Amino acid sequence: MSLSMKGYRVISIDVPQVWNHHEWIHSFEKFLDSMNIHHVHIYGTSLGGFLAQIFAQQRPRRVKSLVLSNTFLETHKFAAALPWSPVVNWTPSFLLKRYLLTGIQDGPQEPFIADSVDFVVGQVETLSREDLSSRLLLNVNVASVGSLSLPDCFITVMDTNDYSAVPQQLKDQVNERYPSARRAVLRTGGDFPFLSRPDEVTLYLQLHMRQVGVEPRPDLVQGFTRGGSSGSSNDHKDGNSFDDHPKDDGDRSSVDSEMEHSESESPYSVEPIPASTELANTVLGTANSAQHVSLLCS
Repeated sequence: MSLSMKGYRVISIDVPQVWNHHEWIHSFEKFLDSMNIHHVHIYGTSLGGFLAQIFAQQRPRRVKSLVLSNTFLETHKFAAALPWSPVVNWTPSFLLKRYLLTGIQDGPQEPFIADSVDFVVGQVETLSREDLSSRLLLNVNVASVGSLSLPDCFITVMDTNDYSAVPQQLKDQVNERYPSARRAVLRTGGDFPFLSRPDEVTLYLQLHMRQVGVEPRPDLVQGFTRGGSSGSSNDHKDGNSFDDHPKDDGDRSSVDSEMEHSESESPYSVEPIPASTELANTVLGTANSAQHVSLLCS
């Protein structure tokens, strides 16, 4: 909401019931077509980040930039951790939920992180067996991200330095794949930084959008007053909060990003990733049920 009110068109999506990455690419493309969105900037967390890279690889003309958080390049480790993946479609719902939640850290945590975990656990409880099995299969179907035509300067890697269900080794592979990408580090945030650290994530997303040449359009924001209260629903046109940008190189649909703070205002460092990244201790974990895919449509 804060990004929308500052002049970015933000769409947060749930992955539909698709059973392989090929279906995901086609369903996502049809969704963009139905929304009349030609170019996107994608922010993806965990599985969402992997799917964002897969889409950028297969549809390079549509993806203008990426923000990747606690994500990975290949699913082999997750596939090896789930030897019963061939019977996922016949597995009872309560067993799928139990497996998905095993990757979430237990024990005392910072209040905001604990709240984010509680929220996600509550959301998992609302998912149908088909939704659960679909997301598990997307996480364990053997696949890897190939080379992207997107330059590293249009990629930001935003990771948390505390616990994550994605093994550190896999996150390091992302850093090594995109050595010239921007790096944003959150000291804490857990698996769901967009929930536990929304202000910091929003700050980095804004900075990312500015760096890739997309500025907010607060003059096109409709339906909200300066105080943040909603205005007349008649202000909305075709279901969108505001119109598209003029068609040029700055016409980029975007992910959850916004930022009106300068780089010096950021609470943490944002700097290019060194070509040789020091490997941290590997954190073992199971396939993470968390995913977040957002689009910022300028």
